[in-house]
Amino acid sequence: MPTNNFRHLLRIFWTFLRISPLTFGGGYAMLPAIQREVVVTNKWMTDDEMSELLAISGAAPGGVGVNVSALVGYHLAGIRGAIAAVIGITLPTFFIVILLSIIYTFLQSYPKMQAIMEGIHAAIVGLIAAAAYKMAKSSIIDKMTLIAAVCTVLLLLFLPISPILMIIFGLLVGIAVVFLKQRLGMKNPIKRQDDSMSGDKSNLAADYYFADGI
Repeated sequence: MPTNNFRHLLRIFWTFLRISPLTFGGGYAMLPAIQREVVVTNKWMTDDEMSELLAISGAAPGGVGVNVSALVGYHLAGIRGAIAAVIGITLPTFFIVILLSIIYTFLQSYPKMQAIMEGIHAAIVGLIAAAAYKMAKSSIIDKMTLIAAVCTVLLLLFLPISPILMIIFGLLVGIAVVFLKQRLGMKNPIKRQDDSMSGDKSNLAADYYFADGI
């Protein structure tokens, strides 16, 4: 392998290795940090490209943080890049979870440990909500996407519907809407009606990156 390719893979690995142990709350809580590193710091991708990968990662099985890492790594350096990114994002978490599991096994009956877990649960809800809000700013681009998002939330909250069905439903709705807009003569049916809705998607990412935001 050429030296420059190895250095590129090492940089991908190191980027995701730094993200993993410093973001709390699971895959969705990692997304702002990943976006900042990929789009703002390293300038490997644009905001629009990153939004597309986020959509694919959320629709695919598995953890969204790992999915995003694999897709970004593949985009940058093919299969080797995907492997480097996935190892980087999962390796620290693997050892941290083992350590926390050992600690929790010995301390789970203590009231203070139970209080800590309750606090962590509440904080994680907030992190996921913040990540969802950030994703909505780049994904809800017109009235139809807003209606689809609201309907999805309501259906998943109040009806026992599989998320897979909702993803398929969103796919079909998207195809139908673009087809109808094309029939109505719109030159660019998927163009954002108001680019300002997406805002500056990079300057808030650091707010959820532990090293900068807490």
